[in-house]
Amino acid sequence: MGARVAVAGASGYGGGELLRLLSAHPEVELASLAAGGNAGRRVTDVHPHLRSLAGRSFDGTDAALLADADAVLLSLPHGQSAALAGRLPDGLPVLDLGADFRLADAAAWQRFYGGEHAGTWAYGLPELPGQRERLTGATRVALPGCYATTVLLALAPLVAAGLVDASDLVVVAASGVSGAGRTGGGGPGASRRTSPAPTSTRPRSCRRSSRWRRAPWG
Repeated sequence: MGARVAVAGASGYGGGELLRLLSAHPEVELASLAAGGNAGRRVTDVHPHLRSLAGRSFDGTDAALLADADAVLLSLPHGQSAALAGRLPDGLPVLDLGADFRLADAAAWQRFYGGEHAGTWAYGLPELPGQRERLTGATRVALPGCYATTVLLALAPLVAAGLVDASDLVVVAASGVSGAGRTGGGGPGASRRTSPAPTSTRPRSCRRSSRWRRAPWG
């Protein structure tokens, strides 16, 4: 019997991928599968490919049920994780796939996401210098988005070696259908649009172009 892991947002696209991976892990037992508006529905009604979970149904998003697990994964739309995380016990390991706790700068959060900045958790990219030490023993971890993971893993070694100028990097990326999440509403790692759109960090000379929007490292 392995670690009991609960998932909040289990009926979304990202939640479905979590269930697929976790259900195949030999040392993981799935605890509460929380799914808000889909509570009571069978998992296979929403994720027909997850045949191993044919006997399971989604729970409501109940902090007490989630807290009964050994660890909780949050796969909620950006801006919704903080409230739920605040109702979970302090010592319970929680990993957030959304953006709520990725950014250290409250002004950057306000600019890109809006609303109150919830704070900053350890950033779940151990390949970056110093991050593995920060993650050791951490019970709250903010997992990076798909863009940030791709960009940082590709460019960090070049920046560290002094081979590129970090102040003059341009990244152009397009999000596919899966990046929009199940509802297209901007779930974890999701684009805010349902159609592919360029995302860029760009030098000052490009800032006037409406074609680009600047993305935070989140």
